[in-house]
Amino acid sequence: MKDVLIVTGSAGLIGSETVIFFAQKGFTIVGIDNDMRAHFFGQEASTRWNRMQIEARVPNYRHVEADIRDPEAMGRLFSRYGGAITGVIHTAAQPSHDWAANEPLTDFTVNANGTLNLLELTRLHCPEAVFIFTSTNKVYGDTPNRLPLEELEFRWEVSREHTYFKHGIDESMSIDSTLHSLFGASKVAADVMVQEYGRYFDLKTACFRGGCLTGPGHAGAELHGFLAYLAKCALTGKKYTVFGYKGKQVRDNIHSYDLVNAFWHVFKAPRIAEVYNIGGGRHANCSMLEAIRLAEEITGLEFNWDYSNTNRVGDHIWWVSDISRFRSHYPDWRFEHNLKDIMQAVIDGQAERLEA
Repeated sequence: MKDVLIVTGSAGLIGSETVIFFAQKGFTIVGIDNDMRAHFFGQEASTRWNRMQIEARVPNYRHVEADIRDPEAMGRLFSRYGGAITGVIHTAAQPSHDWAANEPLTDFTVNANGTLNLLELTRLHCPEAVFIFTSTNKVYGDTPNRLPLEELEFRWEVSREHTYFKHGIDESMSIDSTLHSLFGASKVAADVMVQEYGRYFDLKTACFRGGCLTGPGHAGAELHGFLAYLAKCALTGKKYTVFGYKGKQVRDNIHSYDLVNAFWHVFKAPRIAEVYNIGGGRHANCSMLEAIRLAEEITGLEFNWDYSNTNRVGDHIWWVSDISRFRSHYPDWRFEHNLKDIMQAVIDGQAERLEA
């Protein structure tokens, strides 16, 4: 067997998109997913629906229900495939600020220890493999909130005079002296370890520090999945709560296909210990208020929402990713989806789940 790709979190949003994309390229996909999302966020966030879709659609997919924190289980898997493993795409994570504060040990062991297990097994069994990690922009903590921001009618915006206005926030932003949230701190640990295995052991590693990652495969839970949960509420009439910043906080949004296509470009021409900010950038971003208006426009339904003055710990007021570094390394990559495309796809995905 050759060209084996290991995908962690294979039934989640980015994992399932990765499975489908790389399977079409001819890879044998070994997917690791034990539906921890149901433990994190309840059955509405379960990935089993996605898993069933993958297993029905992708004949070259092998599912492994195991925990990335378990070194013995992971060791058996890596030992089985060995040098046939040409890539590891690590998307499994505990992804919520709020949830991490309730179970810090679980959050850290999933995000940090699980990542370390995968890196060490890659080094031991398949050191030529490409290792791609879905990090997060939360590694920067709340440092973006110190930027000079201007309040507009429906959004916050960085000052036009600031260096980040044209393209967004680049990788030079410090990750020190900032409030990360416990989730952000566990992802920092994983992110830095991925870089270190690249530099110290010459592994082909890349960290993608994502903004809002979304798409039709997103389950959409209240504590995770901004646009997906908003779309679910838009379709069902369930009340959605906006937390703080007058609802004008800005997120950039990238479709899961566009992100996985970025993975593919790295896979074809890997580098050592790279870090990339990735998201919708200036191409696709919106405030909460703008997202609500767009959902109403697409669905034709009035959105049911309320407002809490209390923002979430570590939440960003304004985040737009500068993807210039990634584009300079991979100039053939481009966006396929704009903001309206993304919202339509997410709404369609939620509608399909609700009808299932």
